[in-house]
Amino acid sequence: MTHQTEITEQNFELSAETTRKYPEILTDKAIDFLTELHQKFNNKRLLLLEERKKQQASFDSGILPCFPIETKSIRDSNWRAAAIPKDLLDRRVEITGSVDRKMVINALNSGAKTFMADFEDSTSPTWHNVMNGQQNLKDAVNKTISLEDPLKNKKYSLNENTAVLIVRPRGLHLQEKNILIDLEQASGSLTDFGLYAFHNHEQLIKNGTAPYFYLPKLEHYLEARWWNDVFEFTQEYLGEQNGTFKATVLVETITASFQLDEIIFELRDHIVGLNCGRWDYIFSYIKKLRNNPDFIVPNRDQVNMTTPFMSAYSQLVIQRCHKRNIHAIGGMAAQIPIKNDEQANTIAFNKVITDKEIEVRNGHDGTWVAHPDLVPLAMQVFDKEMPTKNQIHIKRADLQITESDLLEVPKGTVTEEGVRKNISISILYLSSWLSGQGAVAIHHLMEDAATAEISRSQLWQWLQNEVILDNNKALTNNYYHRLAMEEFEKIKKLVGDDNHQEGKYILAEQLLDILVVNPNFIDFLTIAGYKYI
Repeated sequence: MTHQTEITEQNFELSAETTRKYPEILTDKAIDFLTELHQKFNNKRLLLLEERKKQQASFDSGILPCFPIETKSIRDSNWRAAAIPKDLLDRRVEITGSVDRKMVINALNSGAKTFMADFEDSTSPTWHNVMNGQQNLKDAVNKTISLEDPLKNKKYSLNENTAVLIVRPRGLHLQEKNILIDLEQASGSLTDFGLYAFHNHEQLIKNGTAPYFYLPKLEHYLEARWWNDVFEFTQEYLGEQNGTFKATVLVETITASFQLDEIIFELRDHIVGLNCGRWDYIFSYIKKLRNNPDFIVPNRDQVNMTTPFMSAYSQLVIQRCHKRNIHAIGGMAAQIPIKNDEQANTIAFNKVITDKEIEVRNGHDGTWVAHPDLVPLAMQVFDKEMPTKNQIHIKRADLQITESDLLEVPKGTVTEEGVRKNISISILYLSSWLSGQGAVAIHHLMEDAATAEISRSQLWQWLQNEVILDNNKALTNNYYHRLAMEEFEKIKKLVGDDNHQEGKYILAEQLLDILVVNPNFIDFLTIAGYKYI
C-alpha cells in the first residue's frame, strides 16, 4: 500500500531518561510503523478518553448506565461474528501473567490451552519491562526463548507443545512516556500492539496461528470501533488478509456490559470472544457510581461471582456471546498454592473448584488461572462438565437480564478490618509496582493492578461518603489516618527497616494518600504512579 506520511527522525524520539535503545525491537521499519499508527489513530484515542469524562459527568449527576436506544436494532437482530480459528476453538483453561521471560516460558509450558501475555495489569510498565517483554514474546514465537537460573542450577526452555499465545496491550488510557512521536507521548496500547504485530505476524502464521489479542477496559462500542480500525489498517499495512488478527474483549467496565452486542458487532470480523474481567469490573462499578451514595460496595471479600450484579453480568456475557457464535470466557482465580500449610491450601483449592464449577455450569467456554499449579485443577472441572470444545451451542435464551439486575447494589458490611486490609494490600501492591513488579502474592492471592484498584477505590468511596462501619463509627479523615498509620507501621515491621528504607514503601504511602484523601477521584492508580517508574 502507499503511505501518505513521510517519516523522519524528527517524528520519533526516545525520552532523555531512556538509556537502552533496544535496536532489535525498535528497528527503523518498526519505528515507521509505530509513527504511522500514532499519526492515524492517537488523536481519535484522545477524543475517546474525553468522551469517558463526559460520560462520568452524567453518572455524577445521577444518571445510571443503560442499554443504548440508538443501537437497539443491533441487539435485536440475528447477525453472527466471523468464524473462530481452529487453535482457539478450545480455550477451557487460560493462564495469565506478565511478559517476564521466566513467566512466558512457564505459562506456555503450563498445559493451559492459551496464555495471555500481559503488558497491562500484571506488568509494571517500566521501559525495561515493556521492551524486554517484546523481546521475550518475539523469542517465544520463534521458539528460541530460554533462560538459565544459576541460583537454582536450572534451565528453562519451551516444550514441544505449548499454549496458544494471546497478548494484552495496555489500555487506551495509558501513555508510553518513553516514546515521543511528533512531540507527543505515544499510546501504550498502540506501542504494545504495534510492536508485537509488526515483529511476529509472519512467524505466527507460519506456526499455524496468528496475532491474537486481549483488548482491555473498553467502556463504549466506539472504542471497539477504534480497535477494529487499528486492526484493519495494520493488516493492510503488513500485507495480511482482513480478519487474520483476532481479538477477545475483556468486559471489565460496568458500561461495557450494557453494550455487549454492540462491541461484538464493531469487531465482528475479528472478535472470537468476551471475557469476564471480574476484578476490574468490581472496580469499575465502584468508580463509575462513586458519587452516588446509594451504591456503596461492602468489603471486597464479600463481593464474588455469586453476588447478584456479578452473576447477572457473567450470565449476560454468556448469552450474548453464544448468540453471536463466540466464546464467553470466565474470570480469574486469584488463589495461589500455599506452601507448608496443607489445610489452608486445600481450602484455597476448593474455592477454585467451586468457582470454576459455577462458571462451566452457567455456560462459560473457559476460565482463567494465575498460577501453573491451578491449571490441572481448572482443567479437571471443565473436562468433567464440558466434553465438547466449547459451549457455544448452549444459547441461554432463558435469561432475561435487566438494567436493574446489572446495577443491583451488593449487600454486606463495611468493617474496620476491611479498611485495614485494603490499606495493607494497597501499600504492598503499590510498593511492588513502583519497584517494577506488576503481579505479587499478597495474603495467598495473586494481586495485580485490577485487584489493587478495588482496594484503593473502596477506601476513597468509604472515606468520601464517611460510611458507617459495623462498629457504628463513621470513617472520617481522622479515623482513616489513624488506621493508615497503624497499618504502615505493621508493614514496616513485617519487611524490616532496611527493606522498608530501600523499597518504595514511603512513596507508596504518599501515593495512596493522593489516591484516597482527595475529593477528586483519580481514574487509575497506574496513571498516578507512572511518573515514578
